[in-house]
Amino acid sequence: MRPKVFPALLVAFAVLLPQSAKAQTPAPNDPVFRINVRVEVVDAQVINKKTRQVIGSLQREDFQVYEDNVRQEISSFSQDELPISIVFLFDLTDSVRPVLKSLAENAREVLQHLRPQDEVAVMVYAASAQLLQDSTTDRALAVAAIDRASHMESREAAFFNEGIFQAAAQLEKSSEPGSRRVIIWLTDDVPNIPSEEVRATLGNSVHEGTLHTQKDALVQVLKNGATVCTLLKKSEISDHEDSNRSSAKIIGSMLYPPGDVYKYAQATGGQVIEASAKKMKVRIAQLIDDLRLRYSLSYHPSREKAKGKFCSIKVKVAPHVKSQGDVLVEAKQGYYR
Repeated sequence: MRPKVFPALLVAFAVLLPQSAKAQTPAPNDPVFRINVRVEVVDAQVINKKTRQVIGSLQREDFQVYEDNVRQEISSFSQDELPISIVFLFDLTDSVRPVLKSLAENAREVLQHLRPQDEVAVMVYAASAQLLQDSTTDRALAVAAIDRASHMESREAAFFNEGIFQAAAQLEKSSEPGSRRVIIWLTDDVPNIPSEEVRATLGNSVHEGTLHTQKDALVQVLKNGATVCTLLKKSEISDHEDSNRSSAKIIGSMLYPPGDVYKYAQATGGQVIEASAKKMKVRIAQLIDDLRLRYSLSYHPSREKAKGKFCSIKVKVAPHVKSQGDVLVEAKQGYYR
Protein backbone atom coordinates (compact mmCIF):
# COMPACT_ATOMS: atom_id res chain seq x y z
CA MET A 1 0.00 0.00 0.00
CA ARG A 2 1.25 3.47 -0.69
CA PRO A 3 2.46 5.84 2.03
CA LYS A 4 -0.31 7.83 3.67
CA VAL A 5 -0.08 11.42 4.83
CA PHE A 6 -2.72 12.53 7.28
CA PRO A 7 -4.02 16.07 6.72
CA ALA A 8 -2.72 18.77 8.99
CA LEU A 9 -4.49 18.72 12.34
CA LEU A 10 -5.73 22.09 13.51
CA VAL A 11 -5.68 22.48 17.27
CA ALA A 12 -7.08 25.69 18.69
CA PHE A 13 -6.75 26.75 22.30
CA ALA A 14 -9.14 29.49 23.43
CA VAL A 15 -10.07 31.12 26.69
CA LEU A 16 -13.30 30.02 28.39
CA LEU A 17 -16.25 31.83 26.93
CA PRO A 18 -19.91 32.06 27.91
CA GLN A 19 -22.11 29.29 26.52
CA SER A 20 -23.59 31.57 23.88
CA ALA A 21 -20.14 32.43 22.51
CA LYS A 22 -18.60 28.94 22.32
CA ALA A 23 -19.72 28.33 18.72
CA GLN A 24 -18.23 31.61 17.51
CA THR A 25 -15.01 31.86 15.49
CA PRO A 26 -11.90 32.04 17.75
CA ALA A 27 -10.50 35.51 18.28
CA PRO A 28 -7.55 36.55 16.08
CA ASN A 29 -5.17 36.42 19.03
CA ASP A 30 -6.00 32.83 19.99
CA PRO A 31 -2.92 30.60 19.42
CA VAL A 32 -3.25 28.08 16.54
CA PHE A 33 -0.92 25.12 16.06
CA ARG A 34 -0.67 22.94 12.95
CA ILE A 35 0.73 19.42 13.26
CA ASN A 36 1.67 17.21 10.29
CA VAL A 37 1.71 13.51 11.08
CA ARG A 38 3.21 11.17 8.49
CA VAL A 39 2.45 7.47 8.53
CA GLU A 40 4.44 5.03 6.42
CA VAL A 41 2.82 1.67 5.58
CA VAL A 42 4.88 -1.35 4.57
CA ASP A 43 3.47 -4.61 3.23
CA ALA A 44 5.62 -7.60 4.14
CA GLN A 45 5.63 -11.31 3.41
CA VAL A 46 7.69 -13.91 5.27
CA ILE A 47 8.76 -17.07 3.46
CA ASN A 48 10.56 -20.19 4.65
CA LYS A 49 13.64 -20.35 2.42
CA LYS A 50 13.76 -24.13 2.34
CA THR A 51 10.10 -24.95 1.72
CA ARG A 52 9.13 -21.64 0.02
CA GLN A 53 6.00 -21.70 2.15
CA VAL A 54 4.57 -18.42 3.44
CA ILE A 55 4.59 -18.02 7.23
CA GLY A 56 1.19 -16.55 7.98
CA SER A 57 0.78 -16.64 11.76
CA LEU A 58 3.08 -13.83 12.93
CA GLN A 59 2.20 -10.95 15.27
CA ARG A 60 3.38 -7.36 15.72
CA GLU A 61 6.14 -8.36 18.16
CA ASP A 62 7.59 -10.72 15.56
CA PHE A 63 8.65 -7.83 13.29
CA GLN A 64 11.28 -5.11 13.36
CA VAL A 65 11.21 -2.16 10.95
CA TYR A 66 14.20 0.08 10.19
CA GLU A 67 14.26 3.31 8.22
CA ASP A 68 17.73 4.44 7.14
CA ASN A 69 19.10 1.91 9.69
CA VAL A 70 17.14 3.49 12.56
CA ARG A 71 14.64 1.18 14.22
CA GLN A 72 11.05 2.45 14.12
CA GLU A 73 8.17 1.78 16.47
CA ILE A 74 5.40 -0.18 14.75
CA SER A 75 2.23 1.82 15.46
CA SER A 76 -0.27 -0.55 13.86
CA PHE A 77 -0.27 -4.09 12.56
CA SER A 78 -2.73 -6.13 10.53
CA GLN A 79 -3.02 -9.02 8.14
CA ASP A 80 -6.01 -8.06 6.05
CA GLU A 81 -7.65 -9.70 3.08
CA LEU A 82 -7.68 -6.43 1.16
CA PRO A 83 -9.01 -6.10 -2.38
CA ILE A 84 -6.38 -6.13 -5.12
CA SER A 85 -5.90 -3.65 -7.97
CA ILE A 86 -3.92 -5.22 -10.81
CA VAL A 87 -2.41 -3.87 -14.01
CA PHE A 88 -1.51 -6.60 -16.51
CA LEU A 89 1.47 -5.25 -18.48
CA PHE A 90 2.15 -7.12 -21.76
CA ASP A 91 5.48 -6.89 -23.60
CA LEU A 92 4.76 -6.69 -27.35
CA THR A 93 8.29 -6.80 -28.77
CA ASP A 94 9.63 -9.25 -31.35
CA SER A 95 11.29 -11.70 -28.96
CA VAL A 96 8.10 -12.12 -26.90
CA ARG A 97 5.73 -12.69 -29.83
CA PRO A 98 6.24 -16.50 -30.02
CA VAL A 99 5.15 -16.90 -26.38
CA LEU A 100 2.63 -14.05 -26.15
CA LYS A 101 -0.44 -16.30 -26.37
CA SER A 102 0.98 -18.54 -23.64
CA LEU A 103 1.52 -15.52 -21.39
CA ALA A 104 -2.06 -14.39 -22.09
CA GLU A 105 -3.30 -17.79 -20.92
CA ASN A 106 -1.41 -17.24 -17.66
CA ALA A 107 -3.08 -13.84 -17.30
CA ARG A 108 -6.50 -15.42 -17.74
CA GLU A 109 -5.53 -17.96 -15.07
CA VAL A 110 -4.82 -15.08 -12.67
CA LEU A 111 -8.37 -13.81 -13.27
CA GLN A 112 -9.75 -17.13 -12.04
CA HIS A 113 -8.33 -16.45 -8.58
CA LEU A 114 -9.58 -12.90 -8.14
CA ARG A 115 -12.61 -11.86 -6.10
CA PRO A 116 -15.53 -9.76 -7.36
CA GLN A 117 -14.20 -6.54 -5.77
CA ASP A 118 -10.71 -6.91 -7.29
CA GLU A 119 -9.96 -4.51 -10.14
CA VAL A 120 -8.07 -5.24 -13.36
CA ALA A 121 -6.56 -2.96 -16.00
CA VAL A 122 -4.74 -4.15 -19.13
CA MET A 123 -1.81 -2.35 -20.77
CA VAL A 124 0.68 -3.19 -23.52
CA TYR A 125 4.05 -1.63 -24.22
CA ALA A 126 7.10 -1.62 -26.44
CA ALA A 127 8.83 1.76 -26.58
CA SER A 128 5.76 3.37 -25.00
CA ALA A 129 2.70 2.04 -23.17
CA GLN A 130 -0.93 1.88 -24.25
CA LEU A 131 -4.00 1.31 -22.07
CA LEU A 132 -6.35 -1.31 -23.54
CA GLN A 133 -8.72 -1.55 -20.59
CA ASP A 134 -9.14 0.87 -17.71
CA SER A 135 -9.52 -0.53 -14.19
CA THR A 136 -12.67 -2.65 -14.02
CA THR A 137 -14.32 -5.42 -12.02
CA ASP A 138 -16.02 -6.67 -15.19
CA ARG A 139 -14.19 -9.90 -16.01
CA ALA A 140 -15.60 -10.07 -19.54
CA LEU A 141 -14.00 -6.72 -20.35
CA ALA A 142 -10.69 -7.86 -18.82
CA VAL A 143 -10.71 -11.12 -20.82
CA ALA A 144 -11.47 -9.24 -24.04
CA ALA A 145 -8.54 -6.87 -23.42
CA ILE A 146 -6.18 -9.77 -22.64
CA ASP A 147 -7.24 -11.54 -25.84
CA ARG A 148 -6.66 -8.34 -27.80
CA ALA A 149 -3.19 -7.97 -26.28
CA SER A 150 -2.29 -11.55 -27.27
CA HIS A 151 -2.77 -10.67 -30.96
CA MET A 152 -0.89 -7.38 -30.99
CA GLU A 153 2.70 -6.75 -32.04
CA SER A 154 5.21 -3.92 -32.24
CA ARG A 155 8.42 -3.32 -34.17
CA GLU A 156 9.65 -0.81 -31.63
CA ALA A 157 12.27 -1.25 -28.90
CA ALA A 158 11.47 -2.77 -25.50
CA PHE A 159 11.76 0.10 -23.03
CA PHE A 160 11.04 -1.61 -19.71
CA ASN A 161 11.28 1.51 -17.55
CA GLU A 162 8.70 3.32 -19.67
CA GLY A 163 6.25 0.42 -19.40
CA ILE A 164 6.63 0.12 -15.62
CA PHE A 165 6.36 3.89 -15.13
CA GLN A 166 3.08 4.06 -17.06
CA ALA A 167 1.65 0.96 -15.33
CA ALA A 168 2.41 2.45 -11.90
CA ALA A 169 0.79 5.74 -12.95
CA GLN A 170 -2.32 3.80 -14.01
CA LEU A 171 -2.59 2.23 -10.55
CA GLU A 172 -2.93 5.71 -9.03
CA LYS A 173 -6.34 5.91 -10.74
CA SER A 174 -7.71 2.91 -8.87
CA SER A 175 -11.20 3.40 -7.42
CA GLU A 176 -10.15 1.26 -4.43
CA PRO A 177 -7.72 3.52 -2.51
CA GLY A 178 -7.15 0.91 0.21
CA SER A 179 -6.37 -1.95 -2.15
CA ARG A 180 -3.07 -3.74 -2.60
CA ARG A 181 -1.61 -2.47 -5.86
CA VAL A 182 0.09 -4.95 -8.15
CA ILE A 183 1.72 -4.86 -11.58
CA ILE A 184 1.72 -8.32 -13.18
CA TRP A 185 4.32 -8.04 -15.91
CA LEU A 186 4.28 -10.53 -18.79
CA THR A 187 7.63 -10.52 -20.59
CA ASP A 188 10.78 -12.40 -21.57
CA ASP A 189 13.10 -9.97 -19.71
CA VAL A 190 15.03 -8.88 -22.80
CA PRO A 191 15.08 -5.05 -22.78
CA ASN A 192 16.64 -2.55 -25.13
CA ILE A 193 18.94 0.22 -23.93
CA PRO A 194 16.73 3.28 -23.33
CA SER A 195 19.04 5.86 -24.87
CA GLU A 196 18.05 8.76 -27.10
CA GLU A 197 19.94 7.09 -29.96
CA VAL A 198 17.85 3.92 -29.69
CA ARG A 199 14.68 5.98 -29.24
CA ALA A 200 15.38 7.89 -32.43
CA THR A 201 15.54 4.69 -34.50
CA LEU A 202 13.26 2.24 -32.65
CA GLY A 203 11.02 4.41 -30.50
CA ASN A 204 9.14 6.89 -32.65
CA SER A 205 6.09 6.69 -30.36
CA VAL A 206 8.14 8.40 -27.62
CA HIS A 207 8.82 12.11 -27.98
CA GLU A 208 12.42 13.28 -27.78
CA GLY A 209 13.56 13.97 -24.23
CA THR A 210 10.56 12.29 -22.57
CA LEU A 211 11.94 8.80 -21.91
CA HIS A 212 11.59 7.80 -18.26
CA THR A 213 14.68 6.38 -16.61
CA GLN A 214 14.96 3.40 -14.29
CA LYS A 215 15.06 5.81 -11.35
CA ASP A 216 11.93 7.59 -12.62
CA ALA A 217 10.10 4.27 -12.78
CA LEU A 218 11.26 3.15 -9.34
CA VAL A 219 10.18 6.48 -7.81
CA GLN A 220 6.73 6.12 -9.38
CA VAL A 221 6.33 2.49 -8.26
CA LEU A 222 7.50 3.11 -4.69
CA LYS A 223 5.51 6.33 -4.39
CA ASN A 224 2.18 4.55 -4.80
CA GLY A 225 3.19 1.32 -3.04
CA ALA A 226 2.87 -1.00 -6.02
CA THR A 227 4.31 -4.51 -5.99
CA VAL A 228 5.84 -5.75 -9.26
CA CYS A 229 5.40 -9.45 -9.99
CA THR A 230 6.44 -11.06 -13.27
CA LEU A 231 5.25 -14.06 -15.27
CA LEU A 232 8.39 -14.73 -17.27
CA LYS A 233 8.69 -16.88 -20.37
CA LYS A 234 11.51 -16.88 -22.90
CA SER A 235 11.27 -17.83 -26.56
CA GLU A 236 14.08 -19.09 -28.78
CA ILE A 237 14.53 -15.50 -29.95
CA SER A 238 14.87 -14.38 -26.31
CA ASP A 239 17.58 -16.96 -25.65
CA HIS A 240 19.39 -15.92 -28.83
CA GLU A 241 19.28 -12.25 -27.77
CA ASP A 242 20.67 -13.15 -24.35
CA SER A 243 23.57 -15.15 -25.77
CA ASN A 244 24.54 -12.45 -28.26
CA ARG A 245 24.77 -9.48 -25.91
CA SER A 246 27.93 -7.62 -26.82
CA SER A 247 30.32 -5.62 -24.65
CA ALA A 248 28.87 -2.48 -26.19
CA LYS A 249 25.40 -3.46 -24.96
CA ILE A 250 26.75 -4.15 -21.47
CA ILE A 251 28.44 -0.73 -21.37
CA GLY A 252 25.25 0.86 -22.69
CA SER A 253 23.27 -0.80 -19.92
CA MET A 254 25.59 0.76 -17.34
CA LEU A 255 25.06 4.23 -18.82
CA TYR A 256 21.31 3.77 -19.36
CA PRO A 257 20.02 1.09 -16.96
CA PRO A 258 17.20 -0.67 -18.86
CA GLY A 259 15.62 -2.26 -15.79
CA ASP A 260 14.90 -5.95 -15.38
CA VAL A 261 12.21 -8.06 -13.79
CA TYR A 262 14.34 -9.17 -10.84
CA LYS A 263 15.40 -5.64 -9.92
CA TYR A 264 11.82 -4.36 -9.88
CA ALA A 265 10.61 -7.39 -7.92
CA GLN A 266 13.37 -6.98 -5.32
CA ALA A 267 12.75 -3.24 -4.91
CA THR A 268 9.00 -3.70 -4.36
CA GLY A 269 8.86 -7.03 -2.53
CA GLY A 270 7.45 -8.87 -5.55
CA GLN A 271 8.11 -12.21 -7.19
CA VAL A 272 9.29 -13.56 -10.55
CA ILE A 273 7.59 -16.75 -11.73
CA GLU A 274 9.03 -18.70 -14.65
CA ALA A 275 6.08 -19.41 -16.94
CA SER A 276 7.67 -22.70 -18.02
CA ALA A 277 7.77 -24.04 -14.47
CA LYS A 278 5.73 -27.09 -13.48
CA LYS A 279 2.53 -26.53 -11.54
CA MET A 280 2.15 -23.03 -12.97
CA LYS A 281 -1.54 -22.86 -12.07
CA VAL A 282 -0.73 -23.68 -8.45
CA ARG A 283 1.98 -21.03 -8.32
CA ILE A 284 -0.31 -18.37 -9.77
CA ALA A 285 -3.03 -19.20 -7.24
CA GLN A 286 -0.49 -19.03 -4.44
CA LEU A 287 0.80 -15.68 -5.72
CA ILE A 288 -2.64 -14.08 -5.49
CA ASP A 289 -3.33 -15.54 -2.04
CA ASP A 290 0.05 -14.36 -0.77
CA LEU A 291 -0.49 -10.84 -2.10
CA ARG A 292 -3.87 -10.63 -0.44
CA LEU A 293 -2.66 -11.85 2.96
CA ARG A 294 0.49 -9.81 3.40
CA TYR A 295 1.23 -8.20 6.74
CA SER A 296 0.68 -4.44 6.95
CA LEU A 297 3.10 -2.61 9.25
CA SER A 298 2.63 1.10 9.96
CA TYR A 299 5.01 3.50 11.66
CA HIS A 300 5.66 7.22 12.11
CA PRO A 301 9.14 8.01 10.72
CA SER A 302 11.29 9.14 13.62
CA ARG A 303 13.23 11.66 11.55
CA GLU A 304 12.02 14.29 9.11
CA LYS A 305 13.63 14.02 5.68
CA ALA A 306 14.02 16.53 2.86
CA LYS A 307 11.40 16.29 0.13
CA GLY A 308 12.52 14.02 -2.70
CA LYS A 309 14.99 12.08 -0.55
CA PHE A 310 15.01 8.29 -0.75
CA CYS A 311 14.40 6.63 2.61
CA SER A 312 15.51 3.02 2.81
CA ILE A 313 13.34 0.46 4.61
CA LYS A 314 14.41 -2.86 6.04
CA VAL A 315 11.89 -5.26 7.56
CA LYS A 316 13.28 -8.04 9.73
CA VAL A 317 11.78 -10.77 11.87
CA ALA A 318 12.66 -10.99 15.56
CA PRO A 319 15.31 -13.61 16.49
CA HIS A 320 12.75 -15.98 18.05
CA VAL A 321 10.92 -16.31 14.70
CA LYS A 322 13.98 -17.99 13.18
CA SER A 323 13.17 -21.04 15.24
CA GLN A 324 10.72 -21.76 12.41
CA GLY A 325 13.66 -22.08 10.04
CA ASP A 326 15.68 -19.76 7.82
CA VAL A 327 13.28 -17.13 6.50
CA LEU A 328 13.15 -14.49 3.79
CA VAL A 329 11.25 -11.23 4.28
CA GLU A 330 9.85 -9.66 1.11
CA ALA A 331 8.98 -5.96 1.39
CA LYS A 332 9.62 -2.75 -0.50
CA GLN A 333 13.14 -1.38 -0.07
CA GLY A 334 12.10 2.18 0.65
CA TYR A 335 10.13 5.23 -0.46
CA TYR A 336 10.71 8.74 -1.74
CA ARG A 337 9.78 11.53 0.66
